[in-house]
Amino acid sequence: MSDSSNTILGILAGTAIGATIGILFAPDKGSSTRKKLVEETNSVANSVASEATHLRDQIASSLTSGKGKLEDHVDSLVTDASYKTEDIITTLESKLKDLKAKNKKLQQS
Repeated sequence: MSDSSNTILGILAGTAIGATIGILFAPDKGSSTRKKLVEETNSVANSVASEATHLRDQIASSLTSGKGKLEDHVDSLVTDASYKTEDIITTLESKLKDLKAKNKKLQQS
């Protein structure tokens, strides 16, 4: 994957993590916070899918070789985007778990 693709995915991941942390520290009910997390996760997933589509279109316009190679590149992009999305979700879940534990300790004090 190109450097610009990795940069964009890194920015998306950072934005998602930052938004999640911001939501977690907001004074909302747990159900409202969880709903916001789901919405943010869906937003990030849609952004990743959109970026994968954009990259696919760029590759399609720049490649002059056969259809089989293009399909291989598209499959590779979709697979990479899928793994990145899973990585983002896993990271968000881990951060949420850590923040819940810290919040629980703070509430007990």
